[in-house]
Amino acid sequence: MQIRPLCPDDLPHASALCLSAFTQAVAPTLSAEGVTTFSGLATAQAFRERLRGDNVMLACVAEDELVGLVELKEGRHIAMLFVAPPWQRRGVGARLINAALTHARTDVVTVKASLNAVAAYQRFGFVLAGDTGEFAGLVYQPMERRRHA
Repeated sequence: MQIRPLCPDDLPHASALCLSAFTQAVAPTLSAEGVTTFSGLATAQAFRERLRGDNVMLACVAEDELVGLVELKEGRHIAMLFVAPPWQRRGVGARLINAALTHARTDVVTVKASLNAVAAYQRFGFVLAGDTGEFAGLVYQPMERRRHA
């Protein structure tokens, strides 16, 4: 397994990975509005625009295949973390989180975790940081982690 920066050639694969994992694990728990909101955030073009901004995007590649990705926004917030279902619970998420934390510019890194991902983030050292919320149909649990936890 290798962690490396996401590059423009990866974007169609990154989009497909996120949409596939989202559709399987998260979409069934959301309203149509939430599914539409996320679908817009996970297009290759949306990734391309964020890649030009102040976001760090890292890919995990195994067996010549993109198997996971993480996006760190503004050096302080995990905006996306997805692992291909066959690669879940094999250390990909932990490696991606640890790699993202090396790029953090604050002592505390936050995430708005989908409800089904809360336990995974807890395994990665995140703790609950407030009540659940909703934005544009996306339901989330605020969480945070000290960078050197």
